[in-house]
Amino acid sequence: MRSSIAAGLVPRKGLCLLAAMTTRSYSPEPTPESGSPSGAVGSPASYVWAVLRIMFGATFLWAFFDKTLGLGFDTAAENAWLNGGSPTSGFLEFETRGPLAEFYQSLAGNALIDWLFMVGLLGIGVALLTGIGVRVAAVTGAILLVLMWTAYLPPDHHPLLDDHLVYAVVLAGIGIADAGETWGFGKWWSRSPLAQRFPFLI
Repeated sequence: MRSSIAAGLVPRKGLCLLAAMTTRSYSPEPTPESGSPSGAVGSPASYVWAVLRIMFGATFLWAFFDKTLGLGFDTAAENAWLNGGSPTSGFLEFETRGPLAEFYQSLAGNALIDWLFMVGLLGIGVALLTGIGVRVAAVTGAILLVLMWTAYLPPDHHPLLDDHLVYAVVLAGIGIADAGETWGFGKWWSRSPLAQRFPFLI
């Protein structure tokens, strides 16, 4: 009875059009890009995360080259790593304070600590710049920054927060947003056999 009334009020072509519109409204076509809504490739947020990734990568990589070659910014030429200087002793020996200061000072000049620190700077910088292994770089970079935060407590301008913690949170966002897929090789890397076998390398 209800069908006959509807047919009398709306022509058959109109009913077909109405049904098509109703179906389309409840079954949207899937978007071609994957990822979170706020960081999907091609969205405005994806470009912001990509810029942040590249800036952080350049920062880590610059620190590596400055400490290795002594470019005269934070590291003088005579204190360069290649000239026998320790890339961590200046900070660990003279820039630490707080409850963990004594522990960090005991590590100053340790060759193993120097190597771990420099390899970390290089690896994090290259990964962030290329978009390959961004999640690994984000995690290790955030850990490094948090460790540096614990070496200087309390901070100068806040009871708890400083730029190291803020940067660590930004790195976490870069990893979660899959920022390597925009202006980077992240999408290609995620489909590689090695990344498919070991997803933590993405």
